[in-house]
Amino acid sequence: MLSHEINRTFRDRLNQGGAILMPGAANALAARVIADLGFEAIYLSGAGLTNTYLGMPDLGFVSLPEIAQHTSTIRNTTDLPIVVDADTGFGNALNVHHTVRTLERAGASAIQLEDQVNPKRCGHFSGKDVVDLNEARSRIKAAVDARQDPNLLIVARTDARATRGFNEAIDRAAAFVEDGADVTFVEAPESMEEIRDIPTRLKGTPQLVNLVVGGKTPIMDLDELDQMGFGLVLYANVALQGALLGMQKALSQLKTDQRLDEDGPVASFKVRQATVEKDKWDALEARYADKG
Repeated sequence: MLSHEINRTFRDRLNQGGAILMPGAANALAARVIADLGFEAIYLSGAGLTNTYLGMPDLGFVSLPEIAQHTSTIRNTTDLPIVVDADTGFGNALNVHHTVRTLERAGASAIQLEDQVNPKRCGHFSGKDVVDLNEARSRIKAAVDARQDPNLLIVARTDARATRGFNEAIDRAAAFVEDGADVTFVEAPESMEEIRDIPTRLKGTPQLVNLVVGGKTPIMDLDELDQMGFGLVLYANVALQGALLGMQKALSQLKTDQRLDEDGPVASFKVRQATVEKDKWDALEARYADKG
């Protein structure tokens, strides 16, 4: 399916209502698993990419070319919509314009931009801060102007809750809607009451809520968040945290026993090859083989 068709379908689905449960993928293999399990959309997590690709914490180390490369790789893997975490847009409004053009060409269905200062840090870390409102709004305006497909979604995130309070975070999100944002994202609300307030006070625009396992935001059931009116329910790094636990278990057993077979805590060889569609590539190889 072509990217503009994926984008149009995703926008229509979001506008229909009903919360979309969206896991994060830090690489193409995770995206395949997410697609195979029947989820509706994938989130390319900047934190997950930084952790898995660089082995470093989410402190602004990943670059635009790296995010674009992984967006393109995941787009080549699946026709699911991809919501791409573009951090702060990598600079001022001009940089944001370039970022949106680059990621749109790479296959993004939605691009998330935030109002943190550079270099940014994980939304659930301490010590983060946000730029002034005019600069933050300029990023969203540039993003809206830059997109070439009108169905590409601009997701405007604010991290103001941590340093300037919940009310300012809501006010910023409302301003971003005025600037053309399609979805708003108030990061790291710290109580169920705050979570409930977000869609109540920002009516008319889809809202994203980010549930970080071990983070600052209380975990709530999907049905409850759906009833509140959230459009996207994000678990950005559950796949990463699950994979990390799996690696620790498998490698610990290997270290202890000094051997490991398919009865250990690993996916089978058959499952591994099925996940990467080896049968498809075998069929192509046979099709193109020289018959002499």
